[in-house]
Amino acid sequence: MGIKVYLYVFFTLMSVFMLNGVNFNGIMKKGKVIEAKMLVLSLSFALSYLLTNFVMDFIS
Repeated sequence: MGIKVYLYVFFTLMSVFMLNGVNFNGIMKKGKVIEAKMLVLSLSFALSYLLTNFVMDFIS
């Protein structure tokens, strides 16, 4: 189970880095910067969960 934790951390950091390139402020209402950051964070958690499960299924 140790490798799964490392994969979660790696994919979370990678997805946060990738999603920072998308301008969610243009999609959100004006002045909702915190909500846009929370959207990036929740999307990165969801992506890291999906990617980790994909890699773990692919490995085993």
